[in-house]
Amino acid sequence: QVRLVESGGGLVQAGDSLRLSCAASGRIGSGYTMGWFRQAPGKERDTVATIRWSGSNPNYADSVKGRFTISRDGTKNTVYLQMNSLKPEDTAVYYCNLERVGTYYWGQGTQVTVSS
Repeated sequence: QVRLVESGGGLVQAGDSLRLSCAASGRIGSGYTMGWFRQAPGKERDTVATIRWSGSNPNYADSVKGRFTISRDGTKNTVYLQMNSLKPEDTAVYYCNLERVGTYYWGQGTQVTVSS
């Protein structure tokens, strides 16, 4: 009943910026948390950043604090991840997630590749 579609990934050089978008559709409602996760080859999927539906309580992984910013536009049902000062170690498939009352919904991911 909820669909998430990520976009904005690409190939960039170290130090560049990207903005990822996650458009949500379906019975979204309220009282949920949305976030960005990433998975590099051979590694587990890790949390990058999360934010409440209201825009409150943004939370970041230590590895991206000061570089990434998560935000949301309730009118457009879209969550963004602004990524600055990208590093090669940021290379991964980035997934959007929505959680409500213990139910998780996932997008299909968007590839981010950062060259040195």
